[in-house]
Amino acid sequence: MIDLITKYFPEINERQKEQFNALDSLYRDWNAKINVISRKDIDNLYEHHVLHSLAIAKMIRFREGTNVLDFGTGGGFPGIPLAIMFPEANFKLIDGTGKKILVTEKVAEAIGLENVMAAQMRGEDERGKFDFVVSRAVMPLPDLMKIVRKNIAPDQHNSLPNGLLVLKGGNVQEEVKPFRRIAQTEAVKQWFEELWFDEKYIIYIPIG
Repeated sequence: MIDLITKYFPEINERQKEQFNALDSLYRDWNAKINVISRKDIDNLYEHHVLHSLAIAKMIRFREGTNVLDFGTGGGFPGIPLAIMFPEANFKLIDGTGKKILVTEKVAEAIGLENVMAAQMRGEDERGKFDFVVSRAVMPLPDLMKIVRKNIAPDQHNSLPNGLLVLKGGNVQEEVKPFRRIAQTEAVKQWFEELWFDEKYIIYIPIG
């Protein structure tokens, strides 16, 4: 299934290919012990989870030294695929569920990701400053914004101003409405042709 990744990211090197390739057996093994991906969805790991996470890499290329917080990472999405894609950026992956963080830590360790730190904690308790907060369908956008505003660093390093990048599905118009003057909504299907991405979006909100 690595072909699905190289189809859209032909520039990745051999080390990255090995890391992406290793995710299948690692997640199957861990998912049998701790359910972080629905059992019926594990066969769609690369399309529904890995590639979906990498839609953020089509929106922005994180520069060296960029600090990213993955809010509500679950079993490591979108944080782990992004950390593979951007080895020169730093990723902190947080989730309130200890078992999920255990899986995230073990997967990152197994593939030799040195730019990932995982912690069991609620977003409200995270006090660090980051260039970007990324998240995948964790909670309604207005609620998420209230929590993460405090975590956005003032200094700019990237092509997009610092802010929030959220992966969402379905009808996102109502959630975006309070931020319509500043929010940018992009359809994932502009980058990935698989039908599953038809109603998938990235919402970007600059926070400054």
